[in-house]
Amino acid sequence: MAAQAILTAGKTDDVLWRFDEGRFNARRFADLSSVAARPRTSVPVPYINKQMTPSNSSISETHDSIRAVQWQGDHLRLLDQRRLPNEEVWIDCRDATEVTQAIRDLAVRGAPAIGIAAAWGVAMAAQQKAPMDIVLAMLRAARPTAVNLMWALDRMKKRIAVGADVDALVREAQAIQDEDLAANRRMGQLGASLITPGSGVLTHCNTGSLATAGYGTALGVIRAGVAAGRIANVYAGETRPWQQGARLTMWELVRDGIPAQLIADSAAAHLMKSGAVQWVIVGADRIAANGDTANKIGTYQLAIAAKYHGVKFMVVAPSSTVDMATGNGEEIEIELRDPAELLSMAGQRTVVQGANAWNPVFDVAPAELIDAIVTERGVIERPNSIAMQAMFGF
Repeated sequence: MAAQAILTAGKTDDVLWRFDEGRFNARRFADLSSVAARPRTSVPVPYINKQMTPSNSSISETHDSIRAVQWQGDHLRLLDQRRLPNEEVWIDCRDATEVTQAIRDLAVRGAPAIGIAAAWGVAMAAQQKAPMDIVLAMLRAARPTAVNLMWALDRMKKRIAVGADVDALVREAQAIQDEDLAANRRMGQLGASLITPGSGVLTHCNTGSLATAGYGTALGVIRAGVAAGRIANVYAGETRPWQQGARLTMWELVRDGIPAQLIADSAAAHLMKSGAVQWVIVGADRIAANGDTANKIGTYQLAIAAKYHGVKFMVVAPSSTVDMATGNGEEIEIELRDPAELLSMAGQRTVVQGANAWNPVFDVAPAELIDAIVTERGVIERPNSIAMQAMFGF
């Protein structure tokens, strides 16, 4: 029943909620406002895939075969995303400490998947009669930016506070996972409906089944768009330094039969200039009350380049990613990780000894650069605090 509620929450008589305030920050981006009138330099257009049509991908389910977070009754099994695409290795987490370590070490990653894994960590702790206050604090500290982690733990904590037993906590964790999958399918439909048939899209990082309960957020829109014949070409940025786009998104797309091309992160603006893409579609780790969106590092520069080139920019995330208690992007804590991640690749140092690095792993795209925020509740076009409050302020 919970999953069905998520599926129907964003529509009334099949009419989607939409908010369009139509405002643009002229002070910060006045120099971009006339871009549509500028002549474009001729740039060779990348390969166009003429085979990606409805007849070759008739239903979205044919592009959805991956489940990376699996409850085994007394422990949690995770597909180790650090080992992909070369090896498919599963990790068995047998207590909340091991779940925390898996989150911290990026064996499991993606905001929704982190929250789901943490919920199962709480359920395991209940089975083992572990001290809940310590477990909740430990899991909460695993990673600071993704609000889904805090949301899932708060939801489990509320159940504990009213005396939920072990079975009830297991059911709650399962509901969190099931609802996320249902939300992803709903968002896929909503996001795909915004895309003109025959479009090219660019995505960043990994927002698919590996990062969620299944199907994906931004990659779910791509799955649905390909199945409906709306998306003709898919491009994925490599996403340094962990290469989530190259290692994970391309692995998902190839595995599920969706033709795509990988690009270097630094090629994104050139791709947009070519006219090959009409939408940039990304996920989110936290969406503030005004629509500012924190996502994988590199998202902000994609949003700027998209605005300049007249390419639309879509954020896709479940409502659990929306943080109405955070007023704007300036209030979002940005995780800084070990500089060694940037100085090495696959464990091999690639930068001269003695060099230093700055390694923020998220940035914030301002709401004025976002054309649409898609959640399972509906679509907000040109988001701002008024539209966000109308949809999420209750």
